[in-house]
Amino acid sequence: MNFLVTGGAGFIGSAVCRHLCANPAYRVTNLDKLTYAGNLASLRPIENAHNYRFAHADICDERAVLDILHRDDIDIVMNLAAESHVDRSIDGPGTFIETNIVGTYKILNSALEYWRGLPEDRKSRFRFHHVSTDEVFGDLPFDGGMFVEETPYAPSSPYSASKAASDHLVRAWHETYGLPVVLSNCSNNYGPYHFPEKLIPLVILNALDEKPLPVYGAGANVRDWLFVEDHARALELVATRGQPGESYNVGGNSERTNLGVVETICDLLDIRRPRAGGKSHRDLISFVTDRPGHDRRYAIDASKISRDLGWAPNENFDSGLAKTVDWFLDNKWWWGPIREQRYAGERLGEARKGGA
Repeated sequence: MNFLVTGGAGFIGSAVCRHLCANPAYRVTNLDKLTYAGNLASLRPIENAHNYRFAHADICDERAVLDILHRDDIDIVMNLAAESHVDRSIDGPGTFIETNIVGTYKILNSALEYWRGLPEDRKSRFRFHHVSTDEVFGDLPFDGGMFVEETPYAPSSPYSASKAASDHLVRAWHETYGLPVVLSNCSNNYGPYHFPEKLIPLVILNALDEKPLPVYGAGANVRDWLFVEDHARALELVATRGQPGESYNVGGNSERTNLGVVETICDLLDIRRPRAGGKSHRDLISFVTDRPGHDRRYAIDASKISRDLGWAPNENFDSGLAKTVDWFLDNKWWWGPIREQRYAGERLGEARKGGA
């Protein structure tokens, strides 16, 4: 079976590529534009694998994508190429519109043309798997409720609005043109090779550098956390066994407040990398002005993927976070150049309502 993974040099995409390449029956083509968050170093464990190849291309380039689909006889497209950081979408929404909406439209066109030309046996096996986020559903009250597949969309940020639009396009290509699509919406991912603009890697690396650990508002916002390798397993199941036209929510069943996440990281580092003088890393926590439109709470009901596809997370939050902290402690070769050359931990997304 031949996979095309778009955005395969990103955080989740690289985890998917590493996971799929462990199966010798699969061949994986990683298509990535290599924007700031794309990092081929994340593919180092498989870069010489017989069943892996990299294609430097943009999903907005319909002809390039179509050529790759034909060249590599693709059976399944897993579309993970996306701009994904809420704070960056506040500062510059245009890039999110271009990649997440226009890019999805363009790759749908390429996939449709390719699919229409396949022989009937391969046509029935083909899937276009669009990978999305729980943020398209908006937010939940602190005291209850969970996102299910039928939850109405109510995005709050330019990022989530762009992903909501892309989801709608994928469904429309299925309903109008018959393209066999499956969708998945996930909760917050974390784990190895995570670009350090996101909360967990940012806090780990700032703590190691004795820098302030920024927490938005009072840190009361709640997220459901999903270990990225568990997500990669779920995505394989959705892509290979999901029913056309269906969507599947993927969550870790691990809700934590943002402050609770930061405090747990501090406690792990207090044991693994104690500060001079015996101080706790918790002393570095700094409460900062909340970001605009900050969703209160996300929580995923993953009962459908569990019931229909037999998926369940292997990691709980404590075990997954411990593995993540240990990975960052052991792999400065990966994150050191990023902190030095691409992103040093500066605040993003401070644009306020009524102003730039």
